[in-house]
Amino acid sequence: MIELKSPSELDAMRESGRIVGDLHQEFSRRVCPGVTTLELDAFAEEFICSHDGARPVFKGLYGFPGSLCTSINSEVVHGIPSEKRVLQEGDILSIDVGVTLDGWCSDAARTYQVGEVSADARRLVEAAEAALDAAIAVAVPELHVGDIGHAVESAVRPSGFHVIRDLVGHGVGRKVHEDPQVPNLGRPGEGPRLREGMVLAIEPMIAVGTWRIRTLSDGWTMVTTDQSLSTHVEHTVAITADGPRILTVPSEKVAPLT
Repeated sequence: MIELKSPSELDAMRESGRIVGDLHQEFSRRVCPGVTTLELDAFAEEFICSHDGARPVFKGLYGFPGSLCTSINSEVVHGIPSEKRVLQEGDILSIDVGVTLDGWCSDAARTYQVGEVSADARRLVEAAEAALDAAIAVAVPELHVGDIGHAVESAVRPSGFHVIRDLVGHGVGRKVHEDPQVPNLGRPGEGPRLREGMVLAIEPMIAVGTWRIRTLSDGWTMVTTDQSLSTHVEHTVAITADGPRILTVPSEKVAPLT
């Protein structure tokens, strides 16, 4: 069942999303060679909990041990923070984080370039960000979930990279994972119709070499089967009569209509 949110509920979700956006802004200053993913995780938990009533969504969710998902290079999603994972010059790091505040969740991911990275890595991150922009642009009433997936696929195809097929975005609200699923592949006009008040986590995941993935022995980390670089970007987006409203931008930015 797809739940529609009222304008006041969207404003409440924007408050949780503001924390997510501000945290990602902090990461843009803190991600650098020599930092461990566990250090980033500890900072994130402290930052989130410093906001009255806010808590990290992911910690303990389905048994996940961290406040962040920290996925490096060929790791697509769900990388577990660890003191043993030290960022190296040339890495790319995808950080996915969710916050719940006053019962409302928001969720966003960004891929960070650690120092100087390869040309392929830069192009991959740029392609993912362009695909996210394209997908958000069609998140409007009366289009369909399939239009979002089609927008991602169409944006990625000219780059020669590959959309991860087995992972999807999702609805967001009182729970961080709600209906509907939001694939990154699709056909225009197919899937659930987009309606005012829907809130979606739109999250392109793409890789250099293959769309195929597997799960590591830790039971969480998903990697490309050929060990090629991958990236993950995401925003929580509300469908409104005035256009898509991005809920997970930093405090200093007005949530834009795309």
